[in-house]
Amino acid sequence: MGAALSVIVPACAAIAPLVARLLTGQPNQNPALNAIENHHRMEDLEKRLKETEEAIHKANDEAAEAKEMLRKALATGPLSWPTKEDYAQTLKDRQYQEGNFHFAIAGQSGSGKSSLVNAFRGVLDGNMSMLRLLGLDSSGINAAAIGIAETTGVIGRYPDPIRPKLVWYDIPGAGTLRIENSQYFNKQGLYVFDAIIVVFDNRFTSTDIAILRDCARWNIRSFIVRSKSDLQLQNLENGLKAAIDEKVADEDERQVRRGKVRSIALEGYVTETQRSVKENLLEAGLQDQKVYLVSSANVRSISKGEAKMDSATYLDEGDLINDILEATVDRRFPMGSQRSPPV
Repeated sequence: MGAALSVIVPACAAIAPLVARLLTGQPNQNPALNAIENHHRMEDLEKRLKETEEAIHKANDEAAEAKEMLRKALATGPLSWPTKEDYAQTLKDRQYQEGNFHFAIAGQSGSGKSSLVNAFRGVLDGNMSMLRLLGLDSSGINAAAIGIAETTGVIGRYPDPIRPKLVWYDIPGAGTLRIENSQYFNKQGLYVFDAIIVVFDNRFTSTDIAILRDCARWNIRSFIVRSKSDLQLQNLENGLKAAIDEKVADEDERQVRRGKVRSIALEGYVTETQRSVKENLLEAGLQDQKVYLVSSANVRSISKGEAKMDSATYLDEGDLINDILEATVDRRFPMGSQRSPPV
């Protein structure tokens, strides 16, 4: 008992100051709260670390993407850039005039380029010798020459008599010149034009693809045009009508089926043309784009303001002219420019 009391007394003596400290002192924050705060601080650090790692991965991915884009840009850029002297000489050779707008009609020989140049300008095709044989005055008809063989040996320049600021150029067929497809665009100085119309008749060729690829490289608007579409459609219709006449005995039924020929021929012609061009563009790694089906006669009547709006013979001629002019305005008069034309 005495020994136990000797232990208790000092312990009791120590209690008093502890109680006094508890009652009068300023205790530190509850350790539980510290533990909670430390836990959430660690969570926050882990979150920030994860976000940093993700940002690094994203930056690496963006850097790799930018590197690949640069590689492609370098790979698909013009094979050779003209010098400033080359550029100045090209402007001189093409009789380029600032303030005017210049359009090139390009494509294979025999595709109808010259007829389309004439049609855009609202003039008749220029077979002057035949006009004279008919006793017709051919003076004053500044038309691009046409023919069965390639008639354009050099670039022809034809101002538009209806819209004076527009100038149309008849470009020699690539297949008739001793110029490789890879050099054709630069050799002909096509990089100075506001838009390039690539014309084909029956077949969409590697030459057409080469021109379109260079248009993309130079960021010049291109328009794919299938010419002579009125003749193509007429041939299709004639074939369908002949088949109907041969296989359908009843006259009334023949007339019913003949009434559907135009729409069926047109749908087939459009579908087949778009499919063929799309496949060629895809194979070449180029973006798909619209193919304009046109007749030179229709283009000429629209250019002259003589189009009959209720005529069922028109195809994409109006859209083609409108889209060429609209693309030129967008390219030469960017939005916000002080030189933008009034709305």
